[in-house]
Amino acid sequence: MSEPMTQHYREILLGVGENPAREGLLDTPKRAAKAMQFLCNGYQKTLAEIVNGALFESDNDEMVIVKEIELYSLCEHHLLPFIGKAHVAYIPTGKVLGLSKVARIVDMYARRLQIQENLTRQIADAIQQVTGAAGVAVVIEAQHMCMMMRGVEKQNSQMLTSVMLGAFRESQNTRSEFLQLIGRK
Repeated sequence: MSEPMTQHYREILLGVGENPAREGLLDTPKRAAKAMQFLCNGYQKTLAEIVNGALFESDNDEMVIVKEIELYSLCEHHLLPFIGKAHVAYIPTGKVLGLSKVARIVDMYARRLQIQENLTRQIADAIQQVTGAAGVAVVIEAQHMCMMMRGVEKQNSQMLTSVMLGAFRESQNTRSEFLQLIGRK
């Protein structure tokens, strides 16, 4: 854990009018620094490490969907969480990706300071790069604490983003099938 980061959290506590020497806050700067390192551990990972060779020969050329992958990220504008789920689909062209690798790719990019729009694109591009798929689709639905806890304070707002590549972009039928299968008509 980073001592400079711990010191910065101590300064933040002082900045909001707290006493970092108070019993309940004695270890808070250290815990907060450790939590931030965990929440941003996607910076220490690479796509090659995540995939780790888990690409398998397959003659399947039908849509593969992994839906409702929970994700936790931090808004790069306010450092507040956004929480939701990703739905990822691809159409294989000779190779399929190990199932857990799809979720790990989502996590790697989510565990960075983000905006949801970029996160959606990064996941889609990574799946395309790794699989060489005929098409990739990613939909993310998330609630943003920066909308709920501050600013406009809208408790029931939800943001949806999508990226459609290849066959999902070119074919309305393919896109519609994907959206129907994930429950988004």
